[in-house]
This record gives sequence, structure tokens and C-alpha cells, in this order.
Amino acid sequence: MLKLNIKNETSRLRTVILGTAVSNGPTPKIEDCYDPKSIQHIWAGTYPKEEDMVKEMEAVIQVFKKYDVKVFRHEIIENCNQIFSRDIAFVIEDKIIRANILPNREKEVEAIKYIWNQVEDKHKIILPEECHVEGGDVMLYHEYIFIGTYSGEDYPDYITARTNMDAVIAIQELFPNKIVKPFELRKSNTNAKENALHLDCCFQPIGKDKAIIHKNGFLIEKEYDWLMNFFGKENIFEITKEEMYNMNSNIFSISEDVIISEKNFTRLNTWLREQGFTVEEVPYAEIAKQEGLLRCSTMPLFRD
Repeated sequence: MLKLNIKNETSRLRTVILGTAVSNGPTPKIEDCYDPKSIQHIWAGTYPKEEDMVKEMEAVIQVFKKYDVKVFRHEIIENCNQIFSRDIAFVIEDKIIRANILPNREKEVEAIKYIWNQVEDKHKIILPEECHVEGGDVMLYHEYIFIGTYSGEDYPDYITARTNMDAVIAIQELFPNKIVKPFELRKSNTNAKENALHLDCCFQPIGKDKAIIHKNGFLIEKEYDWLMNFFGKENIFEITKEEMYNMNSNIFSISEDVIISEKNFTRLNTWLREQGFTVEEVPYAEIAKQEGLLRCSTMPLFRD
């Protein structure tokens, strides 16, 4: 059976699911897109090509090999975008929770069924239908579970609103020993620079006590202030609107000391090295065009 253990974002990674860009399908129609950034690149004729994205993910595989991380991949579904494995499931402690994802992405869940089937039944959770949640909104920090959400009455109007308060309450009930802290995110269907698709698009803890954050991703300033106080200003790297748009907060930790980051994140990567991190740079700018990056395309199963 497959062992699960995830209590935070940064402990030493041992097992992970990495999405796949193989058989990604043709450039989607505008009406089939899930986010404003993809739409922008379709209009501009710069939507990423499959072979480029496959190469980018291969670079991540090489980093995982270097650090002796066991990697599971999705089974290939013809003409289906399966890059973002964080959307379809996530692990809290020793439980794997299947995300209630956008209905037209259901088949992506089938592609990891062979992994799901290796987990003991008592460790598998499927939330009630009314609980919408995606793994990009769920972030573990020791006794805390941080969850990005949107509770506005216009929630159904936003294809970019992926996690609702029903899911927040359900997760609190499942993990009564944790402090579940929701954060209202700024949503836009049309402007990628004003849209925090998931919590990890505007915030992520790194190392032992540090974090990356983008203020405008948070709808309520005092929730952003809470994070600033919690981590301490001296431990926080604040990213600009442009850097958020390019997904600077969506890097991925292999351990408390080692981070995989996009090679063009010059300002961030310099700061990380100044803080003592080893930064493994990979090309991921094509994948970033779909409003997701390294954290979105990985789903950790076991950290020490």
C-alpha cells in the first residue's frame, strides 16, 4: 500500500505525482478555457505548444531524480490537459482528498486512479458534492491549514473561483486538531493580473519560517496583514503584480533548503540564494501561460 504523510509544504519530499503534458490536445477554444491567462495567450497566438511543455516537465523530472524523489505520472488521456495534478487531489496528514473539480475536468481524476487504488480505503476521502475545492487553495503549515476561498454571492459567476466555504467547513470537520484559516482571494474571469486563481498564486510558505506573498491577491487587507504579522516582514518576499502574473509564488519545495524555481525569476531566485536556499532553476515559462506553475503541476504524497 502507498503511504501518505504531508504536514507542511517544505519537509523533505519522498513521493510526488507530477502531471503530464503528453497528448495535451490542440489549442483550446476560448469558451473552453478555465482562466483569463490562457485566453490572453490564445488571442495573442502564443498559447504553449505540447513539445515545449513536455520538455519543461522533463527538466523537473531530472531535478526529482537528482534528489532521489519517487515520481508517479498520470496515465495518458488522449487530447487532455493533465498538467495540473494539484487541482485534482491533495494530501493532508495521511489522508488523500479527491477534489471536486470543474465538471468538465472529471476525466483527469481517472488518470490517477491507479495511485488512488494503492491507498488504504480508510485514508481516502471524497467530499460531498457541494464542497468545491482544488489543491492549489490548500496549504499546510504545521498546526494550520491555510485555505484560499471566495465567499461572494457571485461565486457561481467566476470560473476562477475554485474553493467554497462548504469545503472549508468540511476540511475543518475532518481535521479538528488543525486550525483552518480561510483567506478571501481576488477573482477575475477576464484580467489575469487581477486574478488569484488559487492561494498558491499569491502566497506560499518556504523554508522553516519564510513566505512569498502578493498583497493584491487578497481581497481583505487584514487577512494579508495577518500573514505579514504571522511570518514577520523580515521573512517575507513580496512580489509585484507582474511577478504574480508570471507565477513567482508558485515555486515548489523539495526540502526546507531546496526549491525548484523558474529560471526567469531573477529577483526571487537571487533573494532565495541570499537566504541560504539551494535553487534548482528550470524552464517553465510556457506552462506558466496557463496560470499555473511548479506547485500546481505537482502533488506531494509523502514528506519526511
